[in-house]
Amino acid sequence: MKKTIIGLKELRENTDAFIKQIAKGDSFIVVRKSRPIFRITAPDEADEMWERVIDLTKIKKGGIALETLLSQL
Repeated sequence: MKKTIIGLKELRENTDAFIKQIAKGDSFIVVRKSRPIFRITAPDEADEMWERVIDLTKIKKGGIALETLLSQL
């Protein structure tokens, strides 16, 4: 895994390029005014905090209206 220091402005201007590099396994420490403010890495599959609860497109193509869903709860 390659770690690189980048500036916040550089990240904003080249977001898509950094996303592609992160998907390949690189990580970046982002700095502002020469101070580190955060690190960007790809999520670890084992530590994945998101889980799919329900896919509303399987109920109805295109999903369902929020109002319809809420009225059923």
